[in-house]
Amino acid sequence: MTTPIFVLGEALMDCIAQPDGQLRPLMGGSPFNLARAAALRGARVAYINPLSSDLFGQGMARQLHQDGVALPGGTSPRPTSLAVVQLNAGQPSYGFYREGIADRDYTVDGVLDLLRQQASPGIFHTGSLLLIPPEHHKVVAILKSARAMGWTISVDINLRPQVAGELAPYVAALKEVIALTDWLKASDEDLESMGFAAVGVGESPRWVRELRASGPAGALSRVALTFGGEGAHLDIEGHSHTLPAPPVSVVDTVGAGDTFWGNTLADWALQPHKAGLRVMDTLGLAMKAAAINCTRAGCQPPQPADIMAFEQQGKP
Repeated sequence: MTTPIFVLGEALMDCIAQPDGQLRPLMGGSPFNLARAAALRGARVAYINPLSSDLFGQGMARQLHQDGVALPGGTSPRPTSLAVVQLNAGQPSYGFYREGIADRDYTVDGVLDLLRQQASPGIFHTGSLLLIPPEHHKVVAILKSARAMGWTISVDINLRPQVAGELAPYVAALKEVIALTDWLKASDEDLESMGFAAVGVGESPRWVRELRASGPAGALSRVALTFGGEGAHLDIEGHSHTLPAPPVSVVDTVGAGDTFWGNTLADWALQPHKAGLRVMDTLGLAMKAAAINCTRAGCQPPQPADIMAFEQQGKP
């Protein structure tokens, strides 16, 4: 049986602003997207936040079921969170509506009870909007107990400074989370918001060292850094590789990072041994999955057959 991946984080509607001013609602939220991507890759995935009982939440539940994601978190009478997304040359900017919403209607004890019910510990993933103070206090409490149970902690930083307001408390909260993290993903924008200067893919080994130095000894055994069109870098306990982004016709980049990390986690869940020896292959497949997603509107992660077809198109 494959290692389970349990995902904690937001599920919301990305309302994409159209040129005529109308909004096109698409399912989104970084952890929601990641759960779909990992499940479509073949991993055993559970999304554990409650989903709203409103029409948006019902649609999200249907989508997750269709993609093979379990929903042990149940439903909430609170509404689905919304994000208004504006695209500039394919790059998204966000405005969030996050008060009194369904995916925040969870408790520390409720999540920990779900983890205790599992036959064996697996991968526990979180990040993004749940890292914003004061919500991060609940997340830190969960991560401390999950680690004590033997769960491997995965975090996608996915900083949203425009939502948090003050940046300094946000970065301090993030450092608390990083100290409890085994596997970390960060984008170039995340690194810049955290205070790293002159961020570029060529300096990836340096950023990995600095991130590891910011936490306790032994933390961050696996680190992925993404740089948009410049490519990505993956380090697994000192085994590292960097690859350029595959050339594609970009529709938008919504969910590209989520697809990348979801496929990376799925690779490790499906093949838990000797991950360091597969670092180049793991990185390459995750980047191809993200590239395919960029050819589609919104977050639409590919299946293995899509990635195989993409690989065949690139061969002479």
